[in-house]
Amino acid sequence: MPGIVFSPQTAPRHGRRRPVTRNRLTALLPGRADWAAMRRDPRRDVLAGLSVAVVALPLALAYGASSGLGARAGLATAVVAGALAAIFGGGALQVSGPTGVMTVVLVPIIRHHGVDGALLAGMMAGVLLVLAALARLGRYARCVPASVVEGFAVGVAVVIALQQVPAALGLGARHGEKVWRVAAATVADYARDVRPAPLLMAAAVAVAMAVGSRRLPKVPVALIAIAAATLVARFLPLHLERVGEVPAGLPVPSPHFLDFGVAVALLPSALAIAVLAALEGLLSAAVVDALGAGERSDPDRELFGQGLANLAVPFVGGVPATATLARTAVNVRCGATSRLASLTHALALAAIAFMAGGLVSAIPRAALAGLMLGAAVRMIKIRSLAAIVRTSLSDALIVAFTLTVTVMVNLIAAVAAGVVIATVVTVAALARSGRIEAMPLEGADGDDTGEERTAAGDIGLYRLEGPWFFAASHRLVQGLGQVSGRRVVIFSMAGVSALDLTAARVLGETITQLRGRGVTVLLAGVRPRHHRLIAHATDGAHLPPADLLHPDPAAALLHARSLVGTPDPPSPRRA
Repeated sequence: MPGIVFSPQTAPRHGRRRPVTRNRLTALLPGRADWAAMRRDPRRDVLAGLSVAVVALPLALAYGASSGLGARAGLATAVVAGALAAIFGGGALQVSGPTGVMTVVLVPIIRHHGVDGALLAGMMAGVLLVLAALARLGRYARCVPASVVEGFAVGVAVVIALQQVPAALGLGARHGEKVWRVAAATVADYARDVRPAPLLMAAAVAVAMAVGSRRLPKVPVALIAIAAATLVARFLPLHLERVGEVPAGLPVPSPHFLDFGVAVALLPSALAIAVLAALEGLLSAAVVDALGAGERSDPDRELFGQGLANLAVPFVGGVPATATLARTAVNVRCGATSRLASLTHALALAAIAFMAGGLVSAIPRAALAGLMLGAAVRMIKIRSLAAIVRTSLSDALIVAFTLTVTVMVNLIAAVAAGVVIATVVTVAALARSGRIEAMPLEGADGDDTGEERTAAGDIGLYRLEGPWFFAASHRLVQGLGQVSGRRVVIFSMAGVSALDLTAARVLGETITQLRGRGVTVLLAGVRPRHHRLIAHATDGAHLPPADLLHPDPAAALLHARSLVGTPDPPSPRRA
């Protein structure tokens, strides 16, 4: 929603900022379209939300326990953050809750500042996210290249699949800094004591999820598969590991952790939490947009929703939260169409926390692993990847690189490294696009006089095109270094789309060198925004602007002919 703008004559002295800020805040709040979308297909959304809740429950309990705040904290986070982000977030299909990435940040905070310090850092991160939303920083998420998003999505799918290996093989939960190492160690242990029942159950649920969701999109395949697996485990002696006891109820809200005396010391930790929440949430939204699963997400609203969620969860003892691709992928693949699905997921978790813990405790962990494996498989878009490989080798390499770093290192490092590599590739491509071409002069050949041919030989016209900046400076030096054998040289710069200080200095040094050899240099068609750079770079040449800059090649050629003593200049071809 655009802000209110006052004209300079009518604007009150201190009245401009308030309307703009008010409208900016209004744009971040839910609108009529959000509520209307929730009424389109409520049955489908409710079923999708219930499926996500089944998947999210064990993840919330596990992440809460591994963070050091306890399983109950993870469940409280999934309920409170899930509901707030569903209402205020920028993606209609995003599902928020505790994540594995956050546990890595929280463990050292708890070690140095205790549980209260971790809660305060999470709340401070929420404040930073809200401020980032008001400053409209979310739009910079659009700067992440599509190849990085594709690689990140495939990498996350692989990570999700690797995380399910212990449960799918019927072994206990395993934790480690590198998920691929944990998966490899688990497979090695399984090979020494093979038990086919968990693997077969996980495979059956995964196949049902992958095939059924595609062929029967309106059927709650995930719920049916989980229910069937639970009944099979209940009546057959398969000895499968279950989800286990679920904590009853949610903590009572309390501000006991507020101690602003340590806020300064916690600021770096809060900033790290905010950056992680923003990156994971915005990239999850970008992947969902790429899947074509619904309306485009609003990155600023996503930051705002995640900020409000992280402001609230510390009061119920929760861990920092963000939108996650794992749960969001299940939401999308189960047919969600609006925010009602993610809101249902949060309400279902709340109901489970208070009433249905016994039912959930009977679900086999292998069945949940199969559900996640099916969602991971459907996250990988084979056609899109094949199209990238066919059309662009550089983009294919960026996808592969981002995927590898996502799996081998972590999500944040993958995004940072992918953006850096994509930027380097783009800069290199732009550096190669600049051209310097010698242009012939009409009238230099044919029936013209000997005096005109002499003038044409004394004057050289060169056209510069494309972006000229630091990465292309060596090519500019090579191109300008080939200019010789003329008394007057004209550089037509109307086609120069970008010019930075490095390239301008190379141009200035070339002008100085040519003048040292008795060659006069004229610049034609310099864009107005480049005038100051040209003036700064050619200051050492001590040329008045009238003798250096000309509006177009024709004017420059007229001046050049006056310098070489020929009265009638030939017309330059289009430069």
